[in-house]
Amino acid sequence: MLPKHIAIIPDGNRRWARKNRKTIPYAYNKGIEHIGDVLKWCRKHRIKKLTMWGFSTENFMRDRDEVKNLFSLFNQKLAEGLKEDYKKYGVSVHFRGSLSSLPKDIVEKMRKVERDTAKNGKYELNLMLAYGGRQELLDAVNAALARHLRKVDEKTFSKLLYTGGWKDPDLVIRTSGEVRTSGFLPWQSAYSEYYFSKKLWPDFGAVDFKLALNEFARRRRKYGK
Repeated sequence: MLPKHIAIIPDGNRRWARKNRKTIPYAYNKGIEHIGDVLKWCRKHRIKKLTMWGFSTENFMRDRDEVKNLFSLFNQKLAEGLKEDYKKYGVSVHFRGSLSSLPKDIVEKMRKVERDTAKNGKYELNLMLAYGGRQELLDAVNAALARHLRKVDEKTFSKLLYTGGWKDPDLVIRTSGEVRTSGFLPWQSAYSEYYFSKKLWPDFGAVDFKLALNEFARRRRKYGK
């Protein structure tokens, strides 16, 4: 049995930079390009939905120059045109998170990428940017209050989240050896299987991905039953 939807916390870029005596921007660039590799692995195993955590709300508290360089890299990658990279793979791209906290020019380019890839319906890549699980839940509650909803059920609440009722991830992978969720998709991953890899994100390869799939296949999902 293979997961239909995989979510990844791609942790360890900065440690990889120190270990390999590279700059942090170099490591981040390598990490972003690595997403293309994961899409190829997903396509090979017919996994049609991939969600990646790209930047957390807590990341804003990092060194100002580091954050500035990361935004510059986002801008560069978006300007290069994700459309062509993902068109050949049939991938539609979606950006979710507290996007209003990001620079406006970056958000505008994100929306353009979404429009340009909207018809690529075979595979789906969801990039979570300026994302924090607690903030997502608070925003969903405030959205319910703004709509004057007196009562919500799980289905209604799910639609108020950034993910807007997407199918929940079957498998969540975190790299770098850290064994915690850091608030990633707290509502959506309630019954997801977790796999923690010791590999730093840029070193996480096809063999490691297959190990995660093999581990998932061995588990019995009970959903509390």
